Amino acid sequence: MSDSLRILVVDDDTDAADSLAELFDMEGHDVEVAYSGERAIQAYREGHFDIAFMDIMMPGKNGVESFFEIRKMRPDAKVYMMTGFSVEQLVQQAIQNGAMGVLSKPLDLQKVVAVVDEVKPEGVVLIAEDDPNFGPQLAEMISQGGYACKLAVDGQEALDCMSSDNIDILILDLKLPVIDGIEVYTRLKSSDRTVPTIIITGQEDEHADTLQAIKDVKVTGILNKPFDPAILLDQLKKLAA
Repeated sequence: MSDSLRILVVDDDTDAADSLAELFDMEGHDVEVAYSGERAIQAYREGHFDIAFMDIMMPGKNGVESFFEIRKMRPDAKVYMMTGFSVEQLVQQAIQNGAMGVLSKPLDLQKVVAVVDEVKPEGVVLIAEDDPNFGPQLAEMISQGGYACKLAVDGQEALDCMSSDNIDILILDLKLPVIDGIEVYTRLKSSDRTVPTIIITGQEDEHADTLQAIKDVKVTGILNKPFDPAILLDQLKKLAA
């Protein structure tokens, strides 16, 4: 077909990836499947794709990290991010995997300090918070409580601190630039580098805000699982036109 596209499907769920690839193949497109973010990056090194459909939540390099690496190589890469998780599911998953609990904004700073005091860390308290007013204020309060404290203003900085510093407690805002908080937590969990963690979340669906931030760095679009194949195919036709 004249409007055939070269498509990359990226998902660690092999059944989901293969089903999506089969759908595209039946429509006459040339499809390649990658079951990890690392393999997706390699696929872009080896060839060109008109569009990619990439799951956000993957072990190893997640979809957001993989997207950033791909865009460094191919600034014009068109990528749809896919996610099947609601913020409630992600928070619950974090708690089940050892997070200490969830604090909602606006925060009672005294309560945060009390939670930290319960743990009585001998090392460093890391605050991952990008709010230029709230983050330093919280860091100052914790420091005044007698604890060594560091402040990370984005997800990548938080991960770097966790790998290089003696961090005993992590205070983690879900809404972080570059890599969002739940992605930070998932990455730490997969590498066995988790510490007692206090999750901070707003009243609204912050995961949706994070996906909007991804749109802001020129991802072609976002699909939420499960999605209607007809909508997806309509987008492909527009791209192929």
